[in-house]
Amino acid sequence: MPRTAAGLSAGAKTSEVRTSEIRALEAELVDRARARDEAALREIMQANNRRLYRLARGILRSDSEAEDVVQETYVRAFTHLDGFRGESGLSTWLSRIAINEALGRARSARPHVELGSVPEAMLEAQIIKFPVSPAGDPERTMAQREIQRVVERAIDELPDVFRMVFVARVMEGMNIEETAKLLGVKPETVKTRLHRARSMLRENVEKEIGPVVMDAFPFAGWRCERLTVSVLKRLGIGG
Repeated sequence: MPRTAAGLSAGAKTSEVRTSEIRALEAELVDRARARDEAALREIMQANNRRLYRLARGILRSDSEAEDVVQETYVRAFTHLDGFRGESGLSTWLSRIAINEALGRARSARPHVELGSVPEAMLEAQIIKFPVSPAGDPERTMAQREIQRVVERAIDELPDVFRMVFVARVMEGMNIEETAKLLGVKPETVKTRLHRARSMLRENVEKEIGPVVMDAFPFAGWRCERLTVSVLKRLGIGG
């Protein structure tokens, strides 16, 4: 059935209303966070921990450094919330802070690193949702954890140019054009590098464990809670 102009208009209005509602709720949450409301601060961190962690780790290839970046991102953001004007989403604003912090650390360690400017589309990208083992299946859970460790090591061992394409395209769900802008290369180069990255991963991983689900670098559970508590402590909030 063809889409009519009226239908398109109605859909656009519905989308606009939904976006407006989301922005209103976000503005309320930010106001509470400015007042150092602990529940609001926790809500913001728990909603953004995984994304910021994976962005930082994709640049730094270090669990501990990525965690430090996320913590520093929140401390900087929460102590400068007056600088958040709502021109972009809160998640975008936090992502930009995290990426700048991670790139700064990467350049200090490796001065030749240069990833170019980060486009808005990359900051708005949604993290891919991966399936998890069903409850009560410890053997499968252990197997997946071992697979995860193998995959993480294989990703870390990729050369920078291939690893960053893989992180952007596969782990952060960016499209070819967004990835090309991020890395300052042509779309055709993105395709070639992604193909090569996958081939290298297959060579190093699939010969040992077969086809895998790329559920690498999670950030949840005790690590998420530990970081949240640490940030609140640095802000002088909570017990």
